[in-house]
Amino acid sequence: MNKLIERLGEIQQQLKAPKNQYNSFGKYKYRSCEDIMEAVKPLLNGLVLNLTDEVKEAAGCMYVEATAMITDGNKVQAVKAQAGIDINRKGMDIAQSFGSSSSYARKYALNGLFLIDDTKDADSTNTHGKTKEKKKLNASTFKNALEMIANGEYTAEKLKDNYALTPKQLEQL
Repeated sequence: MNKLIERLGEIQQQLKAPKNQYNSFGKYKYRSCEDIMEAVKPLLNGLVLNLTDEVKEAAGCMYVEATAMITDGNKVQAVKAQAGIDINRKGMDIAQSFGSSSSYARKYALNGLFLIDDTKDADSTNTHGKTKEKKKLNASTFKNALEMIANGEYTAEKLKDNYALTPKQLEQL
Protein backbone atom coordinates (compact mmCIF):
# COMPACT_ATOMS: atom_id res chain seq x y z
CA MET A 1 0.00 0.00 0.00
CA ASN A 2 1.05 3.59 -0.63
CA LYS A 3 3.00 4.82 2.43
CA LEU A 4 1.76 8.39 1.99
CA ILE A 5 -1.86 7.26 2.07
CA GLU A 6 -1.14 5.16 5.18
CA ARG A 7 0.44 8.14 6.91
CA LEU A 8 -2.39 10.44 5.85
CA GLY A 9 -4.88 7.94 7.27
CA GLU A 10 -3.02 7.96 10.58
CA ILE A 11 -3.09 11.76 10.68
CA GLN A 12 -6.82 11.76 9.89
CA GLN A 13 -7.44 9.42 12.83
CA GLN A 14 -5.21 11.30 15.29
CA LEU A 15 -5.99 14.89 14.34
CA LYS A 16 -7.95 16.85 16.90
CA ALA A 17 -8.86 20.34 15.74
CA PRO A 18 -11.61 21.47 18.10
CA LYS A 19 -13.70 24.53 17.52
CA ASN A 20 -11.93 26.76 20.04
CA GLN A 21 -12.88 30.11 18.48
CA TYR A 22 -16.11 31.73 19.62
CA ASN A 23 -18.33 34.07 17.67
CA SER A 24 -20.08 36.10 20.35
CA PHE A 25 -22.52 37.68 17.90
CA GLY A 26 -23.70 34.41 16.37
CA LYS A 27 -23.11 32.48 19.60
CA TYR A 28 -21.31 29.60 17.92
CA LYS A 29 -17.90 27.98 18.06
CA TYR A 30 -15.72 27.54 15.00
CA ARG A 31 -12.19 26.60 13.98
CA SER A 32 -9.96 28.66 11.72
CA CYS A 33 -7.45 27.59 9.10
CA GLU A 34 -4.72 28.52 11.58
CA ASP A 35 -6.28 26.24 14.22
CA ILE A 36 -6.15 23.29 11.82
CA MET A 37 -2.54 24.06 10.85
CA GLU A 38 -1.41 24.22 14.48
CA ALA A 39 -3.14 20.93 15.29
CA VAL A 40 -1.68 19.07 12.30
CA LYS A 41 1.96 20.25 12.49
CA PRO A 42 2.95 17.89 15.35
CA LEU A 43 1.49 14.94 13.39
CA LEU A 44 3.37 15.47 10.12
CA ASN A 45 6.59 13.71 11.23
CA GLY A 46 8.58 14.30 8.03
CA LEU A 47 5.64 14.83 5.70
CA VAL A 48 5.33 18.26 4.11
CA LEU A 49 2.05 20.15 4.01
CA ASN A 50 1.63 22.97 1.52
CA LEU A 51 -1.23 25.38 0.81
CA THR A 52 -1.55 27.32 -2.44
CA ASP A 53 -4.16 29.66 -3.90
CA GLU A 54 -5.12 30.51 -7.43
CA VAL A 55 -7.57 33.23 -8.41
CA LYS A 56 -9.94 32.02 -11.13
CA GLU A 57 -13.00 33.25 -12.97
CA ALA A 58 -16.04 31.34 -14.16
CA ALA A 59 -19.12 32.84 -15.80
CA GLY A 60 -18.05 36.32 -14.68
CA CYS A 61 -17.56 35.30 -11.05
CA MET A 62 -14.15 35.49 -9.44
CA TYR A 63 -13.13 32.92 -6.88
CA VAL A 64 -10.10 31.58 -5.05
CA GLU A 65 -9.21 27.95 -5.51
CA ALA A 66 -7.05 26.69 -2.66
CA THR A 67 -5.11 23.44 -2.77
CA ALA A 68 -3.97 21.59 0.33
CA MET A 69 -1.17 19.17 -0.58
CA ILE A 70 0.69 16.67 1.56
CA THR A 71 3.80 14.88 0.31
CA ASP A 72 6.43 12.44 1.45
CA GLY A 73 8.83 13.69 -1.24
CA ASN A 74 7.78 11.04 -3.74
CA LYS A 75 3.99 10.99 -3.78
CA VAL A 76 1.51 13.84 -3.37
CA GLN A 77 -2.08 13.84 -2.15
CA ALA A 78 -4.08 17.02 -2.78
CA VAL A 79 -7.55 18.41 -2.17
CA LYS A 80 -9.00 21.61 -3.65
CA ALA A 81 -11.71 23.94 -2.36
CA GLN A 82 -13.16 27.16 -3.73
CA ALA A 83 -14.57 30.37 -2.29
CA GLY A 84 -16.16 33.23 -4.19
CA ILE A 85 -14.71 36.72 -4.08
CA ASP A 86 -17.05 39.69 -3.66
CA ILE A 87 -14.90 42.71 -4.50
CA ASN A 88 -17.77 44.99 -3.46
CA ARG A 89 -18.17 43.42 -0.02
CA LYS A 90 -19.21 46.09 2.45
CA GLY A 91 -16.66 46.97 5.10
CA MET A 92 -13.71 45.45 3.19
CA ASP A 93 -11.20 46.77 0.74
CA ILE A 94 -10.28 44.54 -2.21
CA ALA A 95 -7.25 43.00 -0.48
CA GLN A 96 -9.36 42.03 2.55
CA SER A 97 -11.99 40.52 0.27
CA PHE A 98 -9.40 38.35 -1.49
CA GLY A 99 -7.77 37.42 1.84
CA SER A 100 -11.08 36.41 3.39
CA SER A 101 -11.92 34.19 0.42
CA SER A 102 -8.42 32.68 0.50
CA SER A 103 -8.71 31.82 4.21
CA TYR A 104 -12.12 30.26 3.68
CA ALA A 105 -10.99 28.16 0.71
CA ARG A 106 -7.82 27.03 2.51
CA LYS A 107 -9.79 25.98 5.57
CA TYR A 108 -12.13 23.82 3.50
CA ALA A 109 -9.27 22.31 1.48
CA LEU A 110 -7.68 21.28 4.80
CA ASN A 111 -11.05 19.96 5.98
CA GLY A 112 -11.20 17.79 2.87
CA LEU A 113 -7.62 16.55 3.13
CA PHE A 114 -7.88 15.65 6.81
CA LEU A 115 -11.57 14.57 6.80
CA ILE A 116 -12.68 17.28 9.21
CA ASP A 117 -16.45 17.53 9.30
CA ASP A 118 -17.84 21.02 9.93
CA THR A 119 -21.49 20.02 9.95
CA LYS A 120 -23.57 19.76 13.07
CA ASP A 121 -25.24 16.49 13.82
CA ALA A 122 -29.00 16.25 13.32
CA ASP A 123 -29.71 16.20 17.06
CA SER A 124 -28.06 19.57 17.60
CA THR A 125 -30.08 21.25 14.84
CA ASN A 126 -33.43 19.49 15.34
CA THR A 127 -36.01 21.87 16.83
CA HIS A 128 -38.55 19.03 17.26
CA GLY A 129 -41.24 21.09 15.56
CA LYS A 130 -40.73 24.15 17.75
CA THR A 131 -39.90 27.48 16.18
CA LYS A 132 -38.07 30.14 18.06
CA GLU A 133 -39.00 33.80 17.91
CA LYS A 134 -36.38 35.84 16.13
CA LYS A 135 -34.74 38.72 17.96
CA LYS A 136 -34.51 42.23 16.53
CA LEU A 137 -31.13 43.90 16.15
CA ASN A 138 -30.31 47.41 17.27
CA ALA A 139 -28.12 49.59 15.01
CA SER A 140 -24.91 48.91 16.90
CA THR A 141 -25.35 45.13 16.94
CA PHE A 142 -26.31 45.15 13.27
CA LYS A 143 -23.16 47.14 12.43
CA ASN A 144 -21.08 44.52 14.29
CA ALA A 145 -22.85 41.78 12.33
CA LEU A 146 -21.99 43.49 9.03
CA GLU A 147 -18.33 43.69 10.06
CA MET A 148 -18.33 39.99 10.95
CA ILE A 149 -19.88 39.13 7.59
CA ALA A 150 -17.26 41.26 5.87
CA ASN A 151 -14.51 39.43 7.78
CA GLY A 152 -15.92 36.04 6.82
CA GLU A 153 -16.78 35.19 10.45
CA TYR A 154 -20.54 35.10 9.83
CA THR A 155 -22.87 34.88 6.85
CA ALA A 156 -25.80 36.98 5.72
CA GLU A 157 -27.87 33.79 5.49
CA LYS A 158 -27.28 32.97 9.17
CA LEU A 159 -28.14 36.55 10.10
CA LYS A 160 -31.43 36.32 8.20
CA ASP A 161 -32.20 32.91 9.71
CA ASN A 162 -31.54 33.97 13.30
CA TYR A 163 -32.78 37.57 13.49
CA ALA A 164 -35.83 39.57 12.48
CA LEU A 165 -34.34 42.19 10.18
CA THR A 166 -35.97 45.41 9.13
CA PRO A 167 -36.37 46.16 5.41
CA LYS A 168 -33.57 48.76 5.76
CA GLN A 169 -31.24 46.16 7.33
CA LEU A 170 -32.04 43.69 4.56
CA GLU A 171 -31.10 46.33 1.96
CA GLN A 172 -27.70 46.82 3.64
CA LEU A 173 -26.86 43.13 3.30
